[in-house]
Amino acid sequence: MCVTGKHDHHDVYAAQCPCRDVLDLLANKWAALAIGSLEDGPLRFGELQRRLQGISPKVLTQTLRRLEENGFLHREIFPAVPLHVEYSLTNLGQSVSVPLSALRSWVEDNLDQLTA
Repeated sequence: MCVTGKHDHHDVYAAQCPCRDVLDLLANKWAALAIGSLEDGPLRFGELQRRLQGISPKVLTQTLRRLEENGFLHREIFPAVPLHVEYSLTNLGQSVSVPLSALRSWVEDNLDQLTA
């Protein structure tokens, strides 16, 4: 059973549980890597794109928007010419970075066994 709103019980296995939307977002490789890239502090769009080798500007923009909309990222605009925008993790983003970091480390440590 899954209930919506702020209740005592959510069940990610339930078909209609909103937990699934969050899981879908966080299980996305680009979202997990973007969160990891921001663990050490704020970055600008270009810095994130260089860090996340292989991501297109369109996909990076979509990923950052989804993470911001769900409360994992903060986007700060600095009034300058040209416009200066920085992305940083919110408290929620920092808390989810811990298990995502463990997952990234596990993949790196076990990749040879996975591909054997």
